[in-house]
Amino acid sequence: MGVKHIRLDEMYRAYAAAVLQINNKNAIMVASEEKGYPCYMYTGEHFDQKETVWEDGGGCMSIIQIPNVDNQFLAIRDFYLKESPSNSKLVWGQYLDGEWVIKDVLKLPYLHRFDIYSIDGKTYFVGATIADDKDFKDDWSRSGSIYMGEIPDDLESGIELKKINSGLFRNHGYFKFQDGNNTYGYFTSDEGIFRLDPQDNWSFTQIMSKPIGEVAVMDLNNDGKLELITIEPFHGNEIKIYELHDNEYVEVYKIPFELDFGHALTADTINDVPTFFGGIRREGCQFFTIQYVDDKYKLEVIDDGGPSNIAIGHEENNTLAVCSNHTRNEAAVYIFD
Repeated sequence: MGVKHIRLDEMYRAYAAAVLQINNKNAIMVASEEKGYPCYMYTGEHFDQKETVWEDGGGCMSIIQIPNVDNQFLAIRDFYLKESPSNSKLVWGQYLDGEWVIKDVLKLPYLHRFDIYSIDGKTYFVGATIADDKDFKDDWSRSGSIYMGEIPDDLESGIELKKINSGLFRNHGYFKFQDGNNTYGYFTSDEGIFRLDPQDNWSFTQIMSKPIGEVAVMDLNNDGKLELITIEPFHGNEIKIYELHDNEYVEVYKIPFELDFGHALTADTINDVPTFFGGIRREGCQFFTIQYVDDKYKLEVIDDGGPSNIAIGHEENNTLAVCSNHTRNEAAVYIFD
């Protein structure tokens, strides 16, 4: 497996990473979590064409393309753990006449993760607050919640939200999984892992009951069942893989080196091979992949940039892994061929 690293930019406290389709071509976006810092878009054959999405922004946690609409996204801005009251908000980006136009959609204190779901011909926002309120950065005395709301045709009218789960302390991790025509969301907190089923009236099922910081899911070993990869606990120092045996998830693998501040997990494929991708922000700062090879889990360390988030995209003959290398203050893309 060959890997090429492209340093897109220096970016202080790079945090959000995304691969979008803009003008029907892959476009990379990386944004900073620091107040007053930018979000940039990179396009072109070698992603060497740079455009400003916003210059004086910050607090960007994630960027998600709006499905079935050309050149538009939703994103979180102004999320800062150390600020109370929180001004975290959802913004709407439109690429109009070669420039990005950004408008506010809604404010939701400590909105930290969100996604967009297409269910029965309608489009929905689903968002998670890391806590409902805080007195200071390390105040975890209040739980977080999960909200949903149908996205209207005119986003300037806002989104009417409904709370669909609560009581989730350090409500931090999230992963969306597509299983045929069905879509599921996995949320992690001190209470464990909860799976959201929008097809079943937006119901939640608890599938693990110990503190989990992050999760991603995929059938990595091709046994017909989903494996879980976790970071434990919140911003934790253990990364594990679980297999489903007799309707219970059993630990089968643990990363064999010391780590600190595990933060990024996702799952996708590299040239059709199921792969877990992960990132650690301290103590080695590894960006790594895990695949199932010769009946065992095989870990490969790719770099040491300290990714805060990882987004996967695909080209005709390559897989793209966009990393917001927080520790290295770098926006980067890794091309797997």
